[in-house]
Order: sequence, then C-alpha cells, then structure tokens
Amino acid sequence: MSDVHSKTVRSYNMSMVKAKNTKPEMIVRMFLHARGFRYRLHVRSLPGKPDIILPKYKVAIQVQGCFWHGHDGCRYFVVPKTRTDWWMSKIQSNKHNDMKATKALEDSGWRVIVIWECEIKPKFREKTLDGLVPQIKMIS
Repeated sequence: MSDVHSKTVRSYNMSMVKAKNTKPEMIVRMFLHARGFRYRLHVRSLPGKPDIILPKYKVAIQVQGCFWHGHDGCRYFVVPKTRTDWWMSKIQSNKHNDMKATKALEDSGWRVIVIWECEIKPKFREKTLDGLVPQIKMIS
C-alpha cells in the first residue's frame, strides 16, 4: 500500500512534529505553574531528559505522545499501514528507551509520572490534572 502523501509532503509533515513544548506538555506546565509549582524543563543531566522535573519533590514528569511511545490499547496509537516494520521498530525502540530512562531515574531516587497525550484530551483533562497534585506531593 502506498502513502497518501508525496515524499515531499510526508517529509514536511514529519519535520513539523515537535519533541519539546508540545501542546499536551504546555497544558501540564500551565496547570502546574497556576498551582504554584516550580519546575525545570528537559534537564539534560538526567536520564531520558524528562519533560518536566520538580526538584523540590524529586518528581520527573514525562508527557508521552500516544503514537510515538506506543500507548497500548489507546485509540490514538494506530499501527501505520505503510512501512509497518520500520515504524514498529521505531516505536519499540522508543518504548525501550522510555523504560531504561524510567528505571535510571527511579534508581537515582526520582519518582516518575507518565502522562499520556490521550489523558490530556478535553474529555479527560480535568480528572488527569486534578490527580496530578496528589501524585506529586505523595511522600515515598
């Protein structure tokens, strides 16, 4: 099956996909800031360069895209019909890297909270964000 877009259009579309400052990430950041939380972004010295860290609570928050990180059972994770083997290899690699980074963070004493893109969609946003504060403040 061939792609519905030309190589040029597909290349442009893929180049527009951001790794940082995505809409779901910005929603989480605005929520945290409005509640008085102060955080740092994309700290290179930490494994996996977490999207958001709250040093006071030793919490790292990863805001994951459902497609790019292979959110199992999610309607937003659809296996592509073209170049399926390549995409599945890419997504499996992302999942493996996520697990490695999470383990390394936890081994260093950080708590890791993963928020999926689908959990920030308008229908679920309030419940997801309201549940975030107790998770952050939880004493381990």
